[in-house]
Amino acid sequence: MSESRPEVPRSTFIFIFINVLMSMVGFGIIMPVMPDLLVEVTGKSLSEAASLGGWIYFSYALAQFVMSPILGGLSDRFGRRPVLLVSLLMYAFDFLLLALAPTYAWLIIARTLSGASAAIHSTANAVIADISPPEKRSANFGLMGAAFGIGFIIGPAIGGLVGELGTRAPFFAAAAVGAANFIFGLIAFPETLQKKRPFDWRRANPVGSLLSVSRYGIVLVVLTAFFLMQFAHHSLPSVFPYFAKLKFGWSPAEVGYALTFVGVTAAIVQGGLIRKLMPLLGEPRAVLLGAATMTISFLGYAFFSPSGLYIYVWIAVGALGGLMMPAMQSLMSSAVPQDGQGELQGAVSSVMSLTMMFGPVVMTNTFTRFTDAEGLYLPGAPLVLSAVLLLLSMIPFAIIVRKTGAKRQASEGAEA
Repeated sequence: MSESRPEVPRSTFIFIFINVLMSMVGFGIIMPVMPDLLVEVTGKSLSEAASLGGWIYFSYALAQFVMSPILGGLSDRFGRRPVLLVSLLMYAFDFLLLALAPTYAWLIIARTLSGASAAIHSTANAVIADISPPEKRSANFGLMGAAFGIGFIIGPAIGGLVGELGTRAPFFAAAAVGAANFIFGLIAFPETLQKKRPFDWRRANPVGSLLSVSRYGIVLVVLTAFFLMQFAHHSLPSVFPYFAKLKFGWSPAEVGYALTFVGVTAAIVQGGLIRKLMPLLGEPRAVLLGAATMTISFLGYAFFSPSGLYIYVWIAVGALGGLMMPAMQSLMSSAVPQDGQGELQGAVSSVMSLTMMFGPVVMTNTFTRFTDAEGLYLPGAPLVLSAVLLLLSMIPFAIIVRKTGAKRQASEGAEA
């Protein structure tokens, strides 16, 4: 028997879509100029600044790792609206602090405060689970991915252009976007949680949250693959601007154009293709296809890019990687009851935070290690590592597909 849901205004879904889009616009604005800000603040070389950038990601992710299950539990207890609004306000405040940062320590403090209140995407996913019937979850999670993509079309393009006005200008622009998003939420976002449950500290911590949702077998399997996939993915936001600047001598505007193209291809896949491919493939095969194409693209970046134009080829190839996240979200969400969706998204955010804690640190230090004055020179080394991790993430889904195929054959044989 399917879960019954009260009718939810379509405007709620539209708000969540715009909310995620605007948050990604803000994030995308600063990506092309973050390397320049680090060089300016620290006085280090571009190669050394990459490692320092990894520790900025770490501070954000550590705070998010601790706080995400707490925020997820609070959203199950008090509702999605208050948690989301607090996150939006802190998001804007963080970018303002970054814009004013005089030292590297200031950058660390700003990102730590932001990570402690970061629940925009996990709460948005919980809202989607609240308002979507099971058969539409993959498609609706896919539309959230499309919002990511469109945000990346707009954000890096703005960041690259505004960055020409000065290193700090994009951070002020991102703060303005965040403030507008908060005001929009204050006016337009209704509560979507229909069934609340008590807050429980045993589950509102990273370990308790993960243990609680891991009792659903498929969730544990998917979360393990999700960890590997996200770890691999962090080579792109954490290393790509440094990789492109060092290997091809790109300006912030050129980095912004490439990231904009990432957004275009992501929007095409997650806003359109995913609705056609997911019913044909099913979630496990969709993950396999996405992981395979992303693996090819990572290797293309590393070994088959004699000029910057080739980057656009590999971005297009890797765009089908956008199938992975919605398929994984759908598999996990369908295995968890309605009143546990906030807890599930808190656990997912905890896993994402773990990968964000260690992924950028590993990837940026790998980049520094292979671009310093001594030893093997290979700017694409972090991307090779990402390709290996993606191959490992395919294993559980290959097993699921094989078991599903064997059951289908047995069933067909019995009917015959």
